[in-house]
Amino acid sequence: RSVAGEANVPFFTISGSDFVEMFVGVGASRVRDMFDQAKKNAPCIIFIDEIDAVGRHRGAGLGGGNDEREQTLNQLLVEMDGFESNESIILIAATNRPDVLDPALLRPGRFDRQVVVPNPDIVGREKILKVHVRNVPLAPNVDLKVIARGTPGFSGADLMNLVNESALMAARRNKRLVTMAEFEDAKDKIMMGAERRSSAMTQAEKELTAYHEAGHAILALNVPSADPLHKATIIPRGRALGMVMQLPEGDRYSMSYKYMISRLAIMMGGRVAEEFKFGKENITSGASSDIEQATKLARAMVTRWGFSDKLGHVAYGDNQEE
Repeated sequence: RSVAGEANVPFFTISGSDFVEMFVGVGASRVRDMFDQAKKNAPCIIFIDEIDAVGRHRGAGLGGGNDEREQTLNQLLVEMDGFESNESIILIAATNRPDVLDPALLRPGRFDRQVVVPNPDIVGREKILKVHVRNVPLAPNVDLKVIARGTPGFSGADLMNLVNESALMAARRNKRLVTMAEFEDAKDKIMMGAERRSSAMTQAEKELTAYHEAGHAILALNVPSADPLHKATIIPRGRALGMVMQLPEGDRYSMSYKYMISRLAIMMGGRVAEEFKFGKENITSGASSDIEQATKLARAMVTRWGFSDKLGHVAYGDNQEE
């Protein structure tokens, strides 16, 4: 949209899936038609969205459908090579899967300039939030910097959804202003799922969940390297009976050994708390997700990041053969 608005030239847009048809030759024909239209309206811009639908690595499968897609890709490559330097046609494509694209698409003279658009960092998230809250009446206690800290990995669309959910919650609660509580609840709903207050938990289950989450929280407060503790709750959300949330000081692009060991301790804190309070014979399956995450992190530390003294600085692949 930004390119179309700023360029002041004809802008043609098409999805990669529009080229893919069950009938032989249709995709290649559409590629030719698209470039013919572009040449008639030069100077112009062609934008192909989700190009991985047609530009996947060739030779990855068998069958007529795959052959048809390869014909379409071949025609696209031919048209791109056939550009004259004075035709003034710019070709732009977008994909979320650059790893599956055919190398021929990325050669010089084709899509040789690649612009990576990652999710916004903490500064970008705060600026995006400021844009989306312009028409939303906010309470004085709303701190967009804190919200930005608590939403690592959120895209611009996720942040817009967060603001909309917060406004809806405020309306349901008959509030004129959106407070920090609405933003927190909306964030929990997006990240963990909706509240399940109707969940029929017994008092014993609530107590066990409380001790489990307290174990996570106590470890988060006492390990040598951890993000600040934000909140703990035993209100069921999604498939979780409770959760402990930490609020990073900023975006984290790498992890130290001390931080990862601290993360492992926090993850296992719930199981240890259950055992301390209720005895080994009464521990539950509530730590299944914690154990899964801890196993994934510990395996990566050993097989990818070289933190094992016994195995040394070796990277092991995911495949059995490696």
